[in-house]
Amino acid sequence: MSPANSQTQLRNNLLANTGSSVTGGWRCCAAADVSTPPSAVGGQLETGVGSVAAVMRASLAGCRMSVGALLNGLLVSVVAALLWKYSKLSEHAALLEEELHMTRQSQELSQAPIDYHVALQALQEQGTRMVCTGKMHTDRVCRFDYLCYCSEAEEFVFFHSNSSVMLPNLGSRRFQPALLDLSSVEDHNTQYFNFLELPAAALKFMPKPVFVPDVTLILNRFNPDNLMHVFHDDLIPAFYTMKQYSDLDDEARLVFMEGWSEGPHFDLYRLLSSKQPLLKEQLRNFGKLICFTKSYVGLSKMTTWYQYGFVQPQGPKANMLVSGNEIRQFATALMEKMNITRVEEVEKDRGSAEDEKERKDDYVVVFSRSATRLILNEAELILALAQEFQMRVVTVSLEDQSFPGIVQVISGASVLVSMHGAQLIASLFLPRGATVVELFPFAVNPEQYTPYKTLATLPGMDLHYISWRNTKEENTITHPDRPWEQGGIAHLEKEEQERILASRDVPRHLCCRNPEWLFRIYQDTLVDIPYFLEILREGMKTKPSGKKSKPASTVHPGRVREPQCQTSVQTTNEAKLTVSWQIPWNLKYLKVREVKYEVWIQEQGENTYMPYILPQQNYTFSENIKPFTTYLVWVRCIFNKSLLGPFADVLMCRT
Repeated sequence: MSPANSQTQLRNNLLANTGSSVTGGWRCCAAADVSTPPSAVGGQLETGVGSVAAVMRASLAGCRMSVGALLNGLLVSVVAALLWKYSKLSEHAALLEEELHMTRQSQELSQAPIDYHVALQALQEQGTRMVCTGKMHTDRVCRFDYLCYCSEAEEFVFFHSNSSVMLPNLGSRRFQPALLDLSSVEDHNTQYFNFLELPAAALKFMPKPVFVPDVTLILNRFNPDNLMHVFHDDLIPAFYTMKQYSDLDDEARLVFMEGWSEGPHFDLYRLLSSKQPLLKEQLRNFGKLICFTKSYVGLSKMTTWYQYGFVQPQGPKANMLVSGNEIRQFATALMEKMNITRVEEVEKDRGSAEDEKERKDDYVVVFSRSATRLILNEAELILALAQEFQMRVVTVSLEDQSFPGIVQVISGASVLVSMHGAQLIASLFLPRGATVVELFPFAVNPEQYTPYKTLATLPGMDLHYISWRNTKEENTITHPDRPWEQGGIAHLEKEEQERILASRDVPRHLCCRNPEWLFRIYQDTLVDIPYFLEILREGMKTKPSGKKSKPASTVHPGRVREPQCQTSVQTTNEAKLTVSWQIPWNLKYLKVREVKYEVWIQEQGENTYMPYILPQQNYTFSENIKPFTTYLVWVRCIFNKSLLGPFADVLMCRT
């Protein structure tokens, strides 16, 4: 074998034992310690050994290079791992910092503690959940978990996940016309509530949400500048909506979404909760996506008694569900919040000396207006009232006094006198047995504008109501040049102006910009004192006797018990039907002034029935009773002429 071939063979053997990759470096270093002479070298040992030494030196140099490469590789790997770890730690730290920032923002909205990470995870995994009461949008209130609001889009958002709940699941019917009304004003198109829908996965691409940890009641105020609307549309419905749901307690927060500013009566809204209400505009300051962990949306309409004429001319609601008892409970609760104590209402049953002393404590309140709808001879009216009632007269004014101060005065008054206007809603704070006297300008019919009459005459409100209207055109001052919203008519065609000026009675109309109504309602009035006193005396004649009255009973009778019938045939043309029953179970525990029973008798197969009102518990009927005929008989009890009980099960009586 030639020296060249011998060197080549040795190199190949070494390379085979060492390898040439960086990963084989450790093998390379181990093989360099092995120096077994090759058996194929033969007689040319010196030359071969020289060649082997050269190869070994080259191999060792390559091994050193491989170790360096390996160390470089390890260093790169370690640095890369450290950089990756740092990157992850930085990302986690940034996430924690962001969550801390969002937690702080959430707690700016509320002092209630919140675990931001838990809340965010719940939103991402469970989405939004909704359960509503009510069958129609006009009577629906919905509870939400994790309902969100996008302040940029001004839209509520429902996030869907596999755990989301939506009851009722209306599909597209949710837009016909809305899921619910945000206000207690029924079916008004500016008060509709709905939401947009997104998958919960979309949260990855949206701004981090700010959570509101309080239980919230989300609603619209209908007209927060007007005191009547504040009470009738907002405060009383919100008060009883909060009573309906136990977690809407004093710690709940009200959120107003109609977009109005605070308005002049915002302190009254603050009385409903220990927490500051939130306005729609304020939500913009807290973030682009605000999520309410638990919220109720909408208001109960059960306490409203008046409709404002959007569909038909204004008047009392057709199916009122509220009584004076609920209004008085609300008034008492609000007075407690205002630290006002009412003088105890007691029935006037003391002797004449004490009666005379009590009369000295009675007083009349006159509501004074200083901007519009003025009583031009107010001082003369006050003097006439003092002489007529032999009482002192006190004036109050929304412009000059705080509302709690006014309530303190009104809550002890015997008579309240006021020109028609929103201030008359304060009559709900009057004691039982008090009288409300409402004045109307020329050409305004009191029978067509009755929110305060309806309030005063609610069962259980126990107020006496009298209205007076100016019938003399010469006793009125009009303001045709004012802005239209204050009754001005200068912007109208001359013919229309002349028609309005010639009219003596505003015709029935829809809300809310009828120019003739506005022109007349903003007139100032010179009260005809003799005519006013005449109407006042006539109205006081129908007032129930006694200074104070007990709350009217609203207890209804139960079913009559053990109803039965007996029949007898007298002749082929005559028969008798005797019906008897036992008193309702609850009657034995009640003191009822008048108890009557109503009996309906209907011949089977006929569409008409014969009604009877009876004072006793049994009666024999013979008139119009035929032999060999089947009759259907219903019986129920009536308390005090108007409190109707349920009918007992129908009797089938065969003569």
